[in-house]
Amino acid sequence: MLKKTITHIFTEVFANRYIATLSIALTLLSVAFIIYIAIAVRPSDLQLVTHYTAYGVTQLYRSQWWYLLSFAAVGALVAFLHIAIALKIFLTKGHPLAILYLWVGIGVVVFAWVTSFSIINIWSPL
Repeated sequence: MLKKTITHIFTEVFANRYIATLSIALTLLSVAFIIYIAIAVRPSDLQLVTHYTAYGVTQLYRSQWWYLLSFAAVGALVAFLHIAIALKIFLTKGHPLAILYLWVGIGVVVFAWVTSFSIINIWSPL
């Protein structure tokens, strides 16, 4: 039953090239984001800036370097969930809403990349 459902989903998706292309683009963008995080984050004994907020007293909060690796997990999770939900939307609601959801997923990964780039480059151990 599950094998038949998964096969049906993939045949429907690959019959629609636009959704397949957006899914592949989101996957490749997420993989590139994970590779960037793996290359940009360097181990250090010093605490790194991990997030910024305009509401706090110091505005820059520090933590251990391995905390920055969680950004890569967020990129992978966003890609996986957006593709899975877009496929479900495609089967139940139709083509335009699934395409919109995949574009939102690409936007979220790009926004995460820009944000993590800014956070990593505030202070980077060389």
